[in-house]
Amino acid sequence: MARQTTRAGKLGKLQKLSAALSANGADLPQIEISRARLAALLAEAQEAALEQAAMTAGKQQATQRLKTSVIEGERLANVLQLAVKQHYGIRAEKLAEFGLQPFRGRNRKEDPGTEPAPDSPAAAPETT
Repeated sequence: MARQTTRAGKLGKLQKLSAALSANGADLPQIEISRARLAALLAEAQEAALEQAAMTAGKQQATQRLKTSVIEGERLANVLQLAVKQHYGIRAEKLAEFGLQPFRGRNRKEDPGTEPAPDSPAAAPETT
């Protein structure tokens, strides 16, 4: 007999056993108390499974609302950041207060193919 590992499979197996025990209750009077307890536990498990399914659906709805709210919030934040930059200017250090990077110009890097200027110490000829 195959072993049931999913929750639905285990509940199905318990339902089948409970139905068989109920149908043969006259032949097995000695296990009536245990059979009734199994039926009660099975009903409780089914109720919990339904509650879990409802909560899963609620969780999915909450996740969708959260996702939508975050996306809309990011869009609005972009508009507001542009408005702050427009108000203060792109070079204002005040932008840092809003979590924005002020424009401070570009760092110029020396071209690796150029030689140093003649007045620099690296270009001066060595005298010995």
